[in-house]
Amino acid sequence: MQTDQKPIVGAIIIAGILIAGAIMLRGSSTGTIPVAGNDGSNNPPQLRAINKDEHILGNPNAKIVVVEYSDLECPYCQRFHKTMHQIVEGNDDVAWVYRHYPIPQLHPKAFQEAEATECAWEQGGNDAFWKYTDRVFEITPSNNGLGASELPRIAEYVGLDVALFNECLASGKFAEKIQADMEDGTRAGVQGTPSSFILKNGKLVDTIPGALSFESIIQKLDALK
Repeated sequence: MQTDQKPIVGAIIIAGILIAGAIMLRGSSTGTIPVAGNDGSNNPPQLRAINKDEHILGNPNAKIVVVEYSDLECPYCQRFHKTMHQIVEGNDDVAWVYRHYPIPQLHPKAFQEAEATECAWEQGGNDAFWKYTDRVFEITPSNNGLGASELPRIAEYVGLDVALFNECLASGKFAEKIQADMEDGTRAGVQGTPSSFILKNGKLVDTIPGALSFESIIQKLDALK
């Protein structure tokens, strides 16, 4: 007796959609959260030159610089953030530049969190920026899990004037700066977060695809010395 196959086919299609969605939310096997809509073209990267206003950690005169594009709600970025701290601590040969690349399709809260780090920078320079960013990654459960009410609490935690911080955040004054980083990242070929580019003496020489391990990154960097 012939049975109706339509319910079975429908169930298979729905299951496929659910699995694809789960993969998207978790990121790829390379340790990145993918950016929906990027075409994955192989055009040469057009990386913005490093300027004096960058968020840089480590020796500013280091011959090797890692430029990272990051999303504050990306779990792989959270892991990579810890790794990069290990890389630059006590290593005068390497510096780390942080640029914003929030992915609104997956993490709608990340853009405002990026603005919050810039409001920290406005009050306390790069020292406050890094303290604020470190704290976000320290307490967020990732994947859009940090409550907006935590942002002024983090400001207080790192020693900022909370009233001034709130005024800055409400103004949206740094939205264009965040957007500019995102556009620069897209031109550079960013297809997911974290995406990092290695420069030696100002020249792009390699990339770090996703949240590689400490050992893998050190191997790449040591090869450039």
